[in-house]
Amino acid sequence: MENLTVFNDTLETWTDRSVEYKVISVLIVFLICALGIVGNVMVILVVLTTKHMRTPTNGYLVSLAVADLMVLIAAGLPSIADSLLGSWIFGHVGCLCITYLQYLGINASSCSITAFTIERYIAICHPIKAQFLCTLSRAKKIIFGVWVFTSLYCVMWFYLSDIQQVLYKNVTIIMCAYKVSRNLYLPMYFFDFGIFFVLPLTLATVLYGLIARILFLNPLPSDPKEDKNGYDNFSKAQKNKMKNSSRCSSTTAASRRQVTKMLAVVVVLFAVLWMPYRTLVVVNSFLQEAYLDTWFLLFCRTCVYLNSAINPLIYNAMSQKFRAAFRRLCRCGRNAQANKAAYSVALTYSVAKETSTVVESTGHFSTEIDDLTQTDELFPDKKLLYPED
Repeated sequence: MENLTVFNDTLETWTDRSVEYKVISVLIVFLICALGIVGNVMVILVVLTTKHMRTPTNGYLVSLAVADLMVLIAAGLPSIADSLLGSWIFGHVGCLCITYLQYLGINASSCSITAFTIERYIAICHPIKAQFLCTLSRAKKIIFGVWVFTSLYCVMWFYLSDIQQVLYKNVTIIMCAYKVSRNLYLPMYFFDFGIFFVLPLTLATVLYGLIARILFLNPLPSDPKEDKNGYDNFSKAQKNKMKNSSRCSSTTAASRRQVTKMLAVVVVLFAVLWMPYRTLVVVNSFLQEAYLDTWFLLFCRTCVYLNSAINPLIYNAMSQKFRAAFRRLCRCGRNAQANKAAYSVALTYSVAKETSTVVESTGHFSTEIDDLTQTDELFPDKKLLYPED
């Protein structure tokens, strides 16, 4: 039997949400979740399947994509059912698991952002140390540690969540809510708020300030031609070597700037899009009666879901490597289908031509292609080329 908390005090008449709210909320949340799920899955695929994309920074971005997927699936999709029905339909186990996954995704995304911020700081401000600190194997260990820590930390939500039965005059509503009282919940929320929001943003502000001092305040390597006195004294080979070295240094610096800009945008959007919800909870903590306007709550939730869905768009807009990898991934699926279709047409044409020749020689012109259904007998290699899924 499911655990159930029942409020014996009968409340006023329950009023269902308007049709306008249901339509708008469902459309907005569904579109954001659909685009976010597809985008984050593409991020994971291009990094895992493209060899040159397997870098420490991209490893942290994969961890962030997995966390964002968890938020969209565990928080976004169930909210659609809540908007339509106004009551919890996933039962006691669903309440516990979905609440756990929501907080796990939120906290893991915050830790992933902190991890790639520190990695960028070491790579740019301490390049010597970065040679043995910023490696892919070390990044994998850090990512594993992040998920182990957040998984264990969020176990408490299995004990803090429960479904509640709220009695109204005209209907009984089932809700997935917190088991503990508001006074006990607030200290845990503020601790969570400090560790996974305030601390990461404070650290990111300091570290990106130090990174900016290195990347944007220091001038790019100068062109050797600008040194008129010494440049003319070098041989042609030395001049070419200096040109190539200067060009390589300029390209590396520009690339680092672009990557840092992209990651900084991710951090800024994380802060901005989480701010409405975090602010609402903090303000409600000091109010006698919580502010729970339906439309403002929808705005806050939409910002949270948008934060989990927008990162792939940022990568596509600001990173040439990700943009090219996304295009290859999209073309790969189309080309595979096209190649398979072309192969099938070639087989059909070949069989038709040979059969036509044989039959025509006997005085009866017919391809008889409909009789050739057992292609495996004629072409035993076909299974090897296109194995069944």
